[in-house]
Amino acid sequence: MLNYIWAFMILIGVVYGAFTGKMAEVTSAALESAGDAVSLCITMIGVMALWVGLMEIAQKSGLIAKLTRGIQPFISFLFPRIPKGHPAREYIATNLIANVLGLGWACTPAGLKAMEELAKLEAERGTPGYADESGKRVASNEMCTFLILNISSLQLIPVNMIAYRSQYGSVNPAGIIAPAIVATFISTLVAVVYCKGKDRRRRA
Repeated sequence: MLNYIWAFMILIGVVYGAFTGKMAEVTSAALESAGDAVSLCITMIGVMALWVGLMEIAQKSGLIAKLTRGIQPFISFLFPRIPKGHPAREYIATNLIANVLGLGWACTPAGLKAMEELAKLEAERGTPGYADESGKRVASNEMCTFLILNISSLQLIPVNMIAYRSQYGSVNPAGIIAPAIVATFISTLVAVVYCKGKDRRRRA
């Protein structure tokens, strides 16, 4: 779908440039944007390497394991039907910690593994996904809760936004930290309330 959207936007831009006699400006803007994209990618690679490296150090030092144990009560509150000691809990915890630290790249592998383990858990229960009124298979409560929580993405350090602001010449790139904490805290709180409410209704 995104491919179609981008193709449509590019087509509209080219057609508009052709009809208004501004093809030179369209071409110039396209080339400048391509250069900016490459420059931004180089910046983001550096930021990614730094934070993923720090995440690896934190994992090898045992810090991630301690944080994972520390948020287990929160995991139990959100996912009461996931047995203690199940691998999904560890992957979910790792994903949430990486999200809180603003490491979107580092949390993706853990998120995929968490979904895989949740699917296995449903298969072990003999219910590989719920079914709606039409018999169509849908995701389990745990899968939906994890996805919504991941999207709400509570962040203490919005690494991506700081890198973008720095790249585009912001005077104070880190000035986004406080608003980001407030915004993502509210979004996460709403996500938790919504998921618990839907979970209660689904089991009713």
